[in-house]
Amino acid sequence: MKPIKLMSAVVLAGATLMASQVNAHRAWLLPDAASFSGEKPIATFDAAVSNEIFNFDHFALDPKQFQVTAPDGSSVEVENGAKLRYRGVFDVTLKQEGTYRVFTASQGMRAMWKDADGKRQMYPGRGQAFDQAEFDKVVPKKADGLTVSQFSRRLETFVTNGTPSDNAMTVSGKGFEMKPVTHPNDLYAGEEATFVFLMDGKPVKGAEVVLVREGTRYRDDQDSIEAKTNAKGEITVEWRGAGRYFMEAEYEDNKAKAPATERKGSYSLVLEVLPE
Repeated sequence: MKPIKLMSAVVLAGATLMASQVNAHRAWLLPDAASFSGEKPIATFDAAVSNEIFNFDHFALDPKQFQVTAPDGSSVEVENGAKLRYRGVFDVTLKQEGTYRVFTASQGMRAMWKDADGKRQMYPGRGQAFDQAEFDKVVPKKADGLTVSQFSRRLETFVTNGTPSDNAMTVSGKGFEMKPVTHPNDLYAGEEATFVFLMDGKPVKGAEVVLVREGTRYRDDQDSIEAKTNAKGEITVEWRGAGRYFMEAEYEDNKAKAPATERKGSYSLVLEVLPE
């Protein structure tokens, strides 16, 4: 696959993991740096949903929802968590050498239908977590306009203490995920990087991916990188400048498990690209 070229995009002032949406919001997890050194360095993270990438202008994500996988595959607790008005903040002490994955992920089903009075109903509701038992109780088997979707969401980033490692990047095989071919903490301007997108552990063709470099507030267009995955689930990116990049991806097909008739996946990632 040829390197993706930078394009001038239509006002990508926001999107909830949709390349084509305008005037929505993006959720992201931003580390203060991607690479660290020394004895037990501490990485600090900002977690937010915003109109402009990496600016705190909409609402905060709760630090309690994030998980951390250490280089040896063990779980690490977040520290000093606080949910402020427009951003969540927390620390992670990098006691081991290697790469850490910091993430939040969820999956389940979403249903929409009209009740006997013609009013639209939805489960789970906005801000509500999916629960299978409650889904079975609340969602009718038959209803006017009933649609059931299988959904998967993941928001993450990677940080490395010392030499990059691969253990924390192992995919779960569940939901919509990204498997790096190029290590996400070994990215340089002017070089190519390859990423593979998977749904339930299998590569997917046609997933829509957008990457936007930081600093959108200070330029006239988004300078976004846009692509669709090939038959191997791959995109290959040629970075056009150092800095932090926000990646968002979305996928949809009709291979859902009953009672769902469609499955949808959304994914977001923050990357740091170093100068040549």
